[in-house]
Amino acid sequence: MKELYGQNGPKQAHFSPYAFNGGTVLAVAGEDFAVVASDTRLSEGFSIHSREAPKTYKLSEKTVLGSCGFHGDVLTLTKVIGARLKMYEHSHNKKMSTTSIAAMLSTMLYYKRFFPYYVYNIIGGIDDEGKGCVFSFDPVGSYEREAYRAGGSASSMLQPLLDNQIGFKNQEGVAVVPLSKEKAVNLVKDVFISAAERDIYTGDAIIVKVITKDGVTSEQFPLRKD
Repeated sequence: MKELYGQNGPKQAHFSPYAFNGGTVLAVAGEDFAVVASDTRLSEGFSIHSREAPKTYKLSEKTVLGSCGFHGDVLTLTKVIGARLKMYEHSHNKKMSTTSIAAMLSTMLYYKRFFPYYVYNIIGGIDDEGKGCVFSFDPVGSYEREAYRAGGSASSMLQPLLDNQIGFKNQEGVAVVPLSKEKAVNLVKDVFISAAERDIYTGDAIIVKVITKDGVTSEQFPLRKD
């Protein structure tokens, strides 16, 4: 028995195929625009692997994906999405629409439901009617269209701020006004600054991508680096 179990009894070997690399993504839809933003910190535990790892991925001139969680799964998923989009374009001689990309991502995640991608996904873009749209996903493919959504390590802090400032939740006598593009960008910047104060996995910089009928523009703002 000693030869089988060793001096200290049986030993258990443990292996996890997942890691959590932190990061936060956020998307807001307006009347004719959408904003998708992320921080640029890539970390694990108390170690920072990179300060320049944005988590927003431009899929087309009308669609941007925000994706964070396990960075290995993010890289795999975005590579497979890119291949699927090229196949669609070669077969149909046109780009896939934002709503179609959202449906495709849902089926891709569901196909992997027994060994899921450890990834938080949010899609922002312009739909077929020219309106801003946001789609949020769970890891196994369930998705819904929303006006705004936060995901990742600081989502529990960002979502209540968005509920208050954009959704006007639990407020009485407040005049609901349409969200302008400038206000949306400033609000995204403010909520990320707040998150960086409390979440060690969010920091270094914000990448903000604004999607309109004219295409995608990108801005970068600094965050705290400690």
